[in-house]
Amino acid sequence: MTTDDGYRPIDCDQHSILELLAMRRTTVGARARDAAGVVFGLDAVVFDVVTRDSAEYLMLRDTVGKVYQIRLDRLLSLHAPSGGLLWRQETVVS
Repeated sequence: MTTDDGYRPIDCDQHSILELLAMRRTTVGARARDAAGVVFGLDAVVFDVVTRDSAEYLMLRDTVGKVYQIRLDRLLSLHAPSGGLLWRQETVVS
């Protein structure tokens, strides 16, 4: 299923892991694609998963307090500060 704006929901198990990381306020290195498809990285703390405008977003806050939102279908991976893989995009529900 894809929404009118092209959002493709992620797998429920994948979503549950993100919610757990948010509940634990986990510090991560995030990799994602922006709206233009350019890959970027961000070091921040996961603090919420929200639904807005028919899409879901991972909410992160960096060390200076700036808040970022990453649409879940654009999120590629999350790594621990030590480099270990915490989460990666495996499937997108079709």
